[in-house]
Amino acid sequence: MVNAQGGCLCGNVRYSVNSHPTRVTICHCKFCQRATGSAYLVEPIFDEANFFIKSGKAKIYEHLSEGSGKPVYVHFCENCGTKLFLTFGRFLEVVGIYGGTFDDPNWFDRTAENSKQIFLSVAQNGTVIPAGVNTFQEHATTTDGTPIEPIVFSEPQVIKAR
Repeated sequence: MVNAQGGCLCGNVRYSVNSHPTRVTICHCKFCQRATGSAYLVEPIFDEANFFIKSGKAKIYEHLSEGSGKPVYVHFCENCGTKLFLTFGRFLEVVGIYGGTFDDPNWFDRTAENSKQIFLSVAQNGTVIPAGVNTFQEHATTTDGTPIEPIVFSEPQVIKAR
């Protein structure tokens, strides 16, 4: 059984998961770039039933998605400001964790079978997109939930200036 744990910088909010992620989303959208202060978010997704707050209480910031118009809830430590996880008005019953907040951020696999890269249309210059992974110029589904056909590169791709 899995028992992976993580938390914020100051240690006030701690969480655990008891399963492997159902999928891993690597998101290059502007929201994730701003939220992480980085080029993209590594976001393992878990069923809500497999996610537990062990100590502390996260504060919530509600943000309306520019794409879907539905709320995205950013859960963070009000003491140190660390963003810990996301919940979604569009995707009920799942939790997306800011992957770098795990005690061991490498405990879960990122494979062609379990991951996807989204919003390549706004990915930062120089970002390397691996071969064999499902990729999408925007989201992987339309706002009504219809899947979009992925692009799979046969060789790694480097995002270049547009």
